[in-house]
Amino acid sequence: MASGTATASYELRFDSGRICLDLLATAHPAERLDSVERLRAWISGVGLVPAGTALIGADAGWLAAFRELRGHIGQLVRGELEGRPSDGALAQVNAVARQTPPVPCAVRTEDGALIRRLRALPGREELLAAVARETIELLTDPGDRAILRQCEGDNCPLVYLDTSRGRRRRWCSSEVCGNRERVARHRRRAALSRA
Repeated sequence: MASGTATASYELRFDSGRICLDLLATAHPAERLDSVERLRAWISGVGLVPAGTALIGADAGWLAAFRELRGHIGQLVRGELEGRPSDGALAQVNAVARQTPPVPCAVRTEDGALIRRLRALPGREELLAAVARETIELLTDPGDRAILRQCEGDNCPLVYLDTSRGRRRRWCSSEVCGNRERVARHRRRAALSRA
């Protein structure tokens, strides 16, 4: 699950550069948010909550709500990239963002180090609001919008922030889509040399 590593269809990815884009990645190549346990792992993995935070209220309703928000975010982000704004998706994301996100605080450990905790256990609406607000920040930040990219891999719908040197990154993952492209290119060259 490390950034930039090849992933099986069931593994979660955290390498797009933004939480909202990592949420989009949970739908490709197959549904990755297929259980409440996997949703809990994703919420913790993207850093919406500090490690070890109990998400006691998480249930099938949470799963449905995160998938629904993912659909709106996907429609909104891809529409913006393709020059086809989706006002319906924008309205939905804005509505979710109205809620108050989880409130963090710093606490000292026994050895005096500061760690992040949440003032209260977050509910579904607070966590959804955090993702929706991050989507709004992404799409309204000219710097981030300028480096927002769609993967050039065959049939890959993933979107990421291109933070590479020179801003020439072409794939969501060099190890996944990039490797597929290199293999296909090699096969084309090999076929031409045999012909």
